[in-house]
Amino acid sequence: MLLKRTLISFAVACIATGCAVGPDYVRPDMRLPDRYLGQAAVEQRHASAGTEFATWWAGFGDPQLTRFVTLALEQNLDLAQASARVAQARAGLGAANAALLPSGSVNAQAARAYQSVETPLGQVLNAQPNFERYGNAYEANLGIGWDLDLFGGLRRGREAALAEYQASAAGAAATRLAVAAETADIYIGIRGLQTRLDVARNQVKTQQELLATINLLYGKGLVAELQVRQVEGALAQVRAAVPVLEAGLETAMNSLDVMLGTAPGTYREELAIARAIPAAPQIAATGTPGDLLRRRPDLIVAERRLAASNARIGMAISEFYPKLSFGGMIGGATSVSGGNLFTGGASQGSGVLGLRWRLFDFGRINAQIDQAKGQEAEALSAYRLAALRATSDVENALSDLVKREGQAAMLGQGVDSLGFARKASFAAYQKGVVSLIEVLQADENLLRASDMRAQAQTESARAAVAAFKALGGGWQSSQTDAVALR
Repeated sequence: MLLKRTLISFAVACIATGCAVGPDYVRPDMRLPDRYLGQAAVEQRHASAGTEFATWWAGFGDPQLTRFVTLALEQNLDLAQASARVAQARAGLGAANAALLPSGSVNAQAARAYQSVETPLGQVLNAQPNFERYGNAYEANLGIGWDLDLFGGLRRGREAALAEYQASAAGAAATRLAVAAETADIYIGIRGLQTRLDVARNQVKTQQELLATINLLYGKGLVAELQVRQVEGALAQVRAAVPVLEAGLETAMNSLDVMLGTAPGTYREELAIARAIPAAPQIAATGTPGDLLRRRPDLIVAERRLAASNARIGMAISEFYPKLSFGGMIGGATSVSGGNLFTGGASQGSGVLGLRWRLFDFGRINAQIDQAKGQEAEALSAYRLAALRATSDVENALSDLVKREGQAAMLGQGVDSLGFARKASFAAYQKGVVSLIEVLQADENLLRASDMRAQAQTESARAAVAAFKALGGGWQSSQTDAVALR
């Protein structure tokens, strides 16, 4: 009796004070720089006005880009999977919450039996006065059970489930950010390929005009056949680049359709009209590397998984201690009629206080604790590594953006100069001052520079997309609060 009272008193005290074994979670301190290395260069860019991080894709000033990103966020199937994972994690949290509460069940049954008088038992019973061959039986019971969380094992389980749910929600936000960034990247790539195709087709047209001129001169006996063949060869080389670019363009369009959750070819007609490559907007309010820890959803995923692994250490340690449970049942039963089911002697009840203690299993428990600690150490290293890689992603994207924009500007100047040189060389060739070789070289140089400029413009816009993604743009601050450490 004394032991029973002691255990009950101890259980009430533990529940009232909320004690739980195992280490309490403390968010690790990350030592990161106060400023990005490439932040000053990005702030000095001459670009359009900045944009809200939550809708950074609108800052490119391309309505069609904004439309496709919006469609992707509504229709993408990766996002549908991420939402389903959040629902699963929410259900796991509900189960962990329910484990802390008492459970109850109701059981009831009714039976009607017929006794034959031809059997030995029936013959004996039939000899009794007032024997009834038909019998009724009724029973109803209400049962309750409660696992008393004396040492916090279930509460640590709830902490782990909550952290996993928060990680799942942040993972969905990370998927949303990745979908928006990939959609924008593919769209910009499509516009870049279309620009390069225009360059190549214009060059084909220029070479065809040159060939027509050379053929005219050849027909008059003013040029040799060698020059005709040289121009034909140059034209074939330019034409050969067109199918490769067209194939890349079709592949990119198919990829965009998949991102939008539709069959390849759905939006091809809409994309067929070439548009300019979107210009990268100003990237304002980049924040500090430390801000990434609460801004980037993938880092929140890593941090929440670290919190979950920490809680599982407490779950493992709680196995060292006894587990108490309480069960009870009240109900009634009768074999005649339901009128006296809960009256008189028909009522029944019971109460059970259970004890489970892995008293001779401490070696296995120690192994489980060591395993949980190892998992926590692994999660900590993964979190620290993710933070370093995230900072590196930002630095790389900012540097790439500035360098690519500088390259595009220099190539733009070169294209202007080479365009003038080409016109001058052709005019000089018509006057007999230079040979056809100089004209063909001028055409080749102009084509190469124009193509490189289109690529540089494409890559600078894609670098801006990568920068917004690396900085964690694309989801609301309220989402951050919802999955942040509580």
